[in-house]
Amino acid sequence: MKNILKNIAYIIGLTIMISGGCKEIDPVIEELSFDRVFTPVNLTAMIRNKTTVELNWNVRGDADHYVVELSEDSLKFTSIIKTVEVAPDQLPVSILLDGQTRYSARVKGVSNNNIQESKMMMVTFKTDAENIFFPLDGADIGATTVTIKWPAGSDVTNFVISEGNVVRNITPQEIAAGVATITGLAGETNYTVRMMKGTKQRGSVTFKTLIDLGGATAVYPENDLSAVISAAKSGDVLVLFPGDYLAYAGKITLNKSISVKGLYPHNKPVLHIQFVLEEGVQEVEIRDVEMNGIYIDPLTTLEAKLDHAFQYMTAGAAYGNLKVTGCNIHDYSKSLFSASSIASSVTSIVLDNSIVTNVLTDAADFIDFRTSFLESISLKNSTFNNCAPARDFIRLDDASATYPGKVSKVEIDHCTLYKVSNNASRRLLYVRFKTNTLSVTNTLIAETIGYYTNQSSSAQPECSMNNYFNSPGFITGGSTISGAKFDNSGNYTLLDPGFANAANSDFTLSNQTLIDNNVGDPRWKP
Repeated sequence: MKNILKNIAYIIGLTIMISGGCKEIDPVIEELSFDRVFTPVNLTAMIRNKTTVELNWNVRGDADHYVVELSEDSLKFTSIIKTVEVAPDQLPVSILLDGQTRYSARVKGVSNNNIQESKMMMVTFKTDAENIFFPLDGADIGATTVTIKWPAGSDVTNFVISEGNVVRNITPQEIAAGVATITGLAGETNYTVRMMKGTKQRGSVTFKTLIDLGGATAVYPENDLSAVISAAKSGDVLVLFPGDYLAYAGKITLNKSISVKGLYPHNKPVLHIQFVLEEGVQEVEIRDVEMNGIYIDPLTTLEAKLDHAFQYMTAGAAYGNLKVTGCNIHDYSKSLFSASSIASSVTSIVLDNSIVTNVLTDAADFIDFRTSFLESISLKNSTFNNCAPARDFIRLDDASATYPGKVSKVEIDHCTLYKVSNNASRRLLYVRFKTNTLSVTNTLIAETIGYYTNQSSSAQPECSMNNYFNSPGFITGGSTISGAKFDNSGNYTLLDPGFANAANSDFTLSNQTLIDNNVGDPRWKP
């Protein structure tokens, strides 16, 4: 019975196929024909160099060219100010516009095959404030004046000077020459000068005026810096003129609050010294100097390296604040900051806008606090090159029994770290003080096989917008060390920064994404 049913089903199916086959079969469609060009999709607008918009969209293959129209509004297109024709192979297209202006762009595809142009795709965007100033040269900045330059003959009207938003008109002669000197400024003061065309900015520059020597002690390369510091009173400001300070090299004791500053940020005095901090130090500022750890040992008359750039030496002391700004520090055999052999407390260390190179951590760590308590360490806008090549970058051991109830804070922000802690067992944040907070943000870490930390007492690093290039140990799964902690922010990148010449300490970026995201030491942004 089952076989009979199968045969009947087969005959019915065959009959249906034959009867269906009698119908006319449509021919195969080999080409679709449309009466208009496809609308451009995925239209994006990126601002490059403040006033250039980079437009891009998906090419569909049916347009011979595209027409871009721009207006100064938000998707209204009441007045078209610029029209650009773009071939498919010219994408993305860059268009120079005014600064500080809201624009709309719309794009349509056009064909030469006698079919209708596409519908419009639209986008709106705003350009950044323009900056046509030439970079300031060191000689342009004085204690009470600044000389600013821009392309001669530019369409500009006035300066707005902080502080106080003072308005100063630009003369026809200054416009024609593209040069103006602004006077009446105060010494050692941060200023921003904006150059305007009516209500729109055309230039902006921020700078700090030089030291007014009226209330400071001038020091020259032929002076014995150790003797000068020894003779200074607490609160004194020493202003160092440019040159190589060879009258004294070696360790210099700081036992008072004092400021040691180079006169010119662009021409730093060169010091072959190690600062030894003793009891009495509450406020110390070291600014705009070059600290070179290579010196001639007076006992052997041979070239040698100093151990530490800064060393705390008084046990049981309560140190205050140390601020190091605008310095170039290089070639020390052990540490940048050390309190490894004493038990003392330090309120804060800030290192800002500096470059530190070849601090080799021989039997030491780069920032080395073992029996002491460091309340706050902040590394900002700085570059660290070949520092702690095979040791820990920041080491804060657990001195909480001596300093109960304290919290140690570590902050790294907008820094570039190249070949630091370049050892699979070494850590960027070897922090064991009982209570701590760790933050690493906007920082570029490159060419290291180290990792963050594996200490149970180390807080989870708070990370944001970091980039790890050839540095896998900082992201999940990149280190096999037990207990390793990683960047869990979800917003890090692994991009090649395209350094200009890392071997020669030139870390200028060429990766546009990192440039746009302001990752790393700002000095390397082209």
